[in-house]
Amino acid sequence: MTDDKLMNRLSLNQITTEQWNLQEAVEGCVRHDISWISVWRHKIEEIGLKQSKRLIQDAGLQVSSVCRGGMFPAATAKERAEKIDDNKRAIEEAAELGTDTLVLVCGPSADKDIDTARAQVAEGIDKLVPYAKDHGVKLAIEPLHPMFAADRSVINTLNQATTIAEKYSANEVGVIVDVYHVWWDPNLYHEIERAKGKILGFHVSDWKVPMADMFKGRAMMGEGVIEINRMRKAVEDTGYYGPIEVEIINQSLWDRNGDDVLKQVKQSFANHV
Repeated sequence: MTDDKLMNRLSLNQITTEQWNLQEAVEGCVRHDISWISVWRHKIEEIGLKQSKRLIQDAGLQVSSVCRGGMFPAATAKERAEKIDDNKRAIEEAAELGTDTLVLVCGPSADKDIDTARAQVAEGIDKLVPYAKDHGVKLAIEPLHPMFAADRSVINTLNQATTIAEKYSANEVGVIVDVYHVWWDPNLYHEIERAKGKILGFHVSDWKVPMADMFKGRAMMGEGVIEINRMRKAVEDTGYYGPIEVEIINQSLWDRNGDDVLKQVKQSFANHV
């Protein structure tokens, strides 16, 4: 793959420039010749779905995904039903913005019963599949690093995510391979191969040592220990050649000028992805 073809796959995951609202992020992508954007729902909510769609379309950008749905486990049936309703709204938002990918961060347990929480995740996804399919949206399960099992997701390995996804067609449910969350897995490359046909997204950042903050500790590509290039090629070997989202949750980036961040994103992407 030529460098130009690879660079054309770069997508700005909006959380990387959290300091920007959606209009600023869209304008930044145009200035820096980035043709893809992944939109976060709290940014959509700030200005409304219609205005969000207009901004993106007028700029000629493509939406790689909407983030996020999920958060299925809850203590009561009523709460779980409310979460399903919110996920349906997320599906509608993704469809309206022209992406077929809704990223699922599946959620933590409501108590100490992690097995029940995982069952609630599978049940929630099953309930959403018909609605998502009707809207032309695929549900993309993103396993999160085990350190997030207590507060963000009880789906922590690519194995877990793929096992759920395998129950559905490739047009219904798949997985996200985020290097930050799965790089440590001794079975990673076997699991990437196993997920062939089910990979709906590839997210990049890096794991820097020492990590300054558990949640906001992601580093720019090339600053840490992850074999990003090897993982990218493994994902491509399964047939995935879609957008590659740069998703870096890091307070130091949010404190900087967004244009400077995007310059660094493009350079690091070219050198290390």
